[in-house]
Amino acid sequence: MGFVDILKMLGPIVLILGMLYGALVLVRKYSFPLKGKQASTCRINVLNTQMILPKKYVSVIKVDDKMLVLGISENSINLLREMDSVEEEIIEEPVQQPPKNFLEMLRKNITNK
Repeated sequence: MGFVDILKMLGPIVLILGMLYGALVLVRKYSFPLKGKQASTCRINVLNTQMILPKKYVSVIKVDDKMLVLGISENSINLLREMDSVEEEIIEEPVQQPPKNFLEMLRKNITNK
């Protein structure tokens, strides 16, 4: 097996990889951008999602300056409540620091009877 035979084997592989890379560039250029100028115009944030039953959820979503409480099931999405962002402070729960070790967790649970 000589040098020319190795080039004959690597030639098609390099050609196929080049075509795949070109297709990737075209798809990224002409598809919907995940992050970029167009994505920043629509500000949708999912604040919290809680499972109620299997395949049934309640979700709090912030869209621009509105907060929406949605009921989500397998077949539908229903608007339960619409709030202004001023009411956002009511929904947020205080963040508690987790215990550092098992002994602190045990002391906390024993004293809270």
